[in-house]
Amino acid sequence: MQENEIIERYFVKNRQRHDVLLPIGDDCAVVKPTPDTEIAISCDTMIEGVHFLSDAPAAAIAHKLVASNLSDLAAMGAEPAWMTLSLSLPKADANWLDAFSLSLFDMADYYGIQLIGGDTTTAPLKVLSLTVHGLLPKGQALRRTGAQVGDWLYVSGTLGDAALALHSLTQTSSQRVVSDAWAIEHHYHTQPRVRLGQILRHHASSCTDISDGLMTDAAQLMMASGVGALITLEQLPLSTVMQQKMPMQQALEYALYGGEDYELLFTIPVHRKSILESAVKDLRVPVTCIGQVKRQPDVAYRWQGQPWEAQSDAVFQHFTS
Repeated sequence: MQENEIIERYFVKNRQRHDVLLPIGDDCAVVKPTPDTEIAISCDTMIEGVHFLSDAPAAAIAHKLVASNLSDLAAMGAEPAWMTLSLSLPKADANWLDAFSLSLFDMADYYGIQLIGGDTTTAPLKVLSLTVHGLLPKGQALRRTGAQVGDWLYVSGTLGDAALALHSLTQTSSQRVVSDAWAIEHHYHTQPRVRLGQILRHHASSCTDISDGLMTDAAQLMMASGVGALITLEQLPLSTVMQQKMPMQQALEYALYGGEDYELLFTIPVHRKSILESAVKDLRVPVTCIGQVKRQPDVAYRWQGQPWEAQSDAVFQHFTS
């Protein structure tokens, strides 16, 4: 198949937004933001063998590609609007493209985001790059820089499941501790916390998403704000499967060092704690207070009332083939 045929057959599908004046089909797309809005932009690239396994289902890859990008918009409190896709493949596999594009547009339609352009080319392995654009009310973007001493530190969802899932997927069938279906669901089919991010615009003092592991992303969040935090390990939210399948020490390591959870990590001023918990109760997304911001600029951990030392060399890295 030629490039134009691939684009026409697989990527001209989802509904057109009212703010897209010129979609796919010309040299550039043209969009028209509404007055008093700002545009948040993020781009992520996924490479076969680095960000996804070579035998990963095409639908799962598409979901992860969109979800990881939308998580960045969620961390800023933005409303998804437009995206562009660059797709490099060894060959034009019709079955793979069918499954990939259907999943891509399922995500796009669910979150109201339109594919407005991109590029396709050949490459020795699959390389996928997505750029997303989101809209924000002027001056209301969530940032990493606003945490204040005394603020409460929260996280959404549960931690470590993506890392546990990946570990299982890379083992032989006899060594796998969770089912393949659970592993694929929790490593590839994460849910970006878009609506939560929009609510947090009105409550949070700072926010980031957890893509490189809680330990790394908490340190970056605190560093950006010039403060530190004390995290209570007993408070880390762990899924039922994590608690049932893993010893506590291993579960904590997945929660702290495992990446690609794409949950939100945010700080809430003391006087807004109960207001925040009331505001999010109808989202069906649990939020958990895991610590508090302190003046000393480091992230310290406590387990059962005692100091706990993190492994300084246990930094998340995307797997390699």
